Amino acid sequence: MITVRASQKIFTHAEVVNLTGICIEHLHNFVERHRLGFIARAAQAAETQVDQLLFTPWDLTVLATLFPRCTH
Repeated sequence: MITVRASQKIFTHAEVVNLTGICIEHLHNFVERHRLGFIARAAQAAETQVDQLLFTPWDLTVLATLFPRCTH
């Protein structure tokens, strides 16, 4: 069971990894196949853009239900 604050509406990929126990490689592969999460682009200094993968509580529920914890 995963417990999160009711006020938290968006989760970063690092938070999802810590909450679900899924490693980053498996998370990214699963997300690409099943089209979960969304990408937020943030402008950084020197005109570069940084993409960050973000998840909703619904995405987190789907991941926790469908994907087992990584054992490696």
